[in-house]
Amino acid sequence: MPDEAPKATAPAEGAAPAPKALVRPPDAKENFRYIVRLSNTDLTGARSVVYALTSVSGVGTRIAETVADLAGVSRSERIGNLTEQETEKLESVLSKLGELLPAWMVNRPDDPETGTDLHLFGSDVELRLRDDINRMKMIRSYRGIRHEQGQKVRGQRTRSNGRTGLTVGVIKKTAIAAAKAAEKEEGGKKEKKE
Repeated sequence: MPDEAPKATAPAEGAAPAPKALVRPPDAKENFRYIVRLSNTDLTGARSVVYALTSVSGVGTRIAETVADLAGVSRSERIGNLTEQETEKLESVLSKLGELLPAWMVNRPDDPETGTDLHLFGSDVELRLRDDINRMKMIRSYRGIRHEQGQKVRGQRTRSNGRTGLTVGVIKKTAIAAAKAAEKEEGGKKEKKE
């Protein structure tokens, strides 16, 4: 009996689930890192370079593949196996993407403030979006007004979709007739009192 493994007990009701155990991948090197910090984002070390980079906002699969190629890093290598120098190369390539990529590939071509092609990633994406919406509201453009009102911005129909606020149902004929009858009774009672 002492050779048997202890039975796993289920967590108590309402208790937080136990954290997942960090599993070391079979191809992990000696200096493997479970979490890699890149552009203010924690990346899972067990994922390949391309798919780990997609965790950074503003970086999709295609951009991640391009970044890995420009940095000279294998796309399929686990990001936790990379050295500090390779991670710094990835970071520097990310910061220069606007200059390295063609204009059709960046996510902010011909930036209104600087006039250059930029590729935003990380928290910059959200900040620039908020600034753009505030600028549209300030100049009172149609899109800015729609943003202020909380309405659809891109020309969608609003008759049946995107309804907000209180629900307005269909009033049945019987309910209307009952309301009119109640109104007449109240009117008749008032006349009798006078």
